[in-house]
Amino acid sequence: MNLIKAQRDALLKPLQTVTGIVERRHTLPILSNVLINKKGSTVSFCSTDIEMQIKTQAEMGSGEESIATTVAARKLLDILRALSDQQEISMSYSNKKLVLAQGKSKFSLQTLAAEEFPTVSVADTYPAKVVLSQKALKNLLHLVHFSMAQQDIRYYLNGLLLVIDQDSLKAVATDGHRLAFSAVKSTEEGVSINVGPDRQEVIIPRKAVLELQRLLADSETPVIIEFAANQARFTFDQIELLSKLIEGKFPDYQRVIPTGHTKHVSMEREILLGSLQRAAILTTDKFKGVRLTLSSGCLRVSSTNAEQEEASEDLEVDYQGDPVDIGFNVQYLLDVLSNLKNKTVEIALQDPNASALITTAQDSEFKYVVMPMRI
Repeated sequence: MNLIKAQRDALLKPLQTVTGIVERRHTLPILSNVLINKKGSTVSFCSTDIEMQIKTQAEMGSGEESIATTVAARKLLDILRALSDQQEISMSYSNKKLVLAQGKSKFSLQTLAAEEFPTVSVADTYPAKVVLSQKALKNLLHLVHFSMAQQDIRYYLNGLLLVIDQDSLKAVATDGHRLAFSAVKSTEEGVSINVGPDRQEVIIPRKAVLELQRLLADSETPVIIEFAANQARFTFDQIELLSKLIEGKFPDYQRVIPTGHTKHVSMEREILLGSLQRAAILTTDKFKGVRLTLSSGCLRVSSTNAEQEEASEDLEVDYQGDPVDIGFNVQYLLDVLSNLKNKTVEIALQDPNASALITTAQDSEFKYVVMPMRI
């Protein structure tokens, strides 16, 4: 039975969309497969890791029959990448084998029954709904994703908090040492928020956030985000991403963001980034500390290591207040400065024991809090 006739790149696109979450080695072999479901000319591709599911479709079906089967996702992807992009590829199904043919090349792959594929069930209702452009959502995730924890025992930190109320969609991430916050207002063009009188808070798993960043385009086409009690659904460009939510109580981010800091300095982002990158060369994997010494007209960036090596650099700044000497994990500062695109950053400090607050004049919603460290 004929399944698909298409050019290589047309077939690669939907497969690359869904295979990002597929792991080669899995306790359940079928989770290494992609579900291919053909109904007439419409072919859908679906992958899952039980926690998350990605589905997309394309018009490339051959013949009128309806067929569904599953095949090793990475193997199929590797074969397609190795084939020519000049000739059409045909895909057919017979005797529980998926056969790929292009010119004189032919591949026969084992399949597993579509009925055994564990699709994620869609929630009955989604009480909250947000619509915004792909570009706006991608930027929102980009500004906070680097602060998510990785494999933290506090499982609720291994994800990103989305807070939905009638005024805005807020995104927050923290690993306990630093916190990033950003928001999109409902008054912005192309943004629509439909939520009940109570605001909703959901924690999107880290893997789903990284997958969304990979799939979202820098375009004005809309993303529909829907939230249920234990599930989030993202729909855009013929792609549907379903993700389970992380249960747990996220820390109160409003208490973490400092408000009364008196020492403010504004700097060119790239100048500070370059200086920190140079100071980081003399730090070690075990100790990533750098010292920022702010005094009248000068910010000194310095670092030392166990071999008694030292680096220091003085940067001119417009500052006339009291001096302050404070240490930070250099990686936390590099992460925020390399993910921002603004020309200047504002740094607010108080004393060596208080967190620093980094903001930008161009984006009033962005806030980054980083804890100091003893040096």
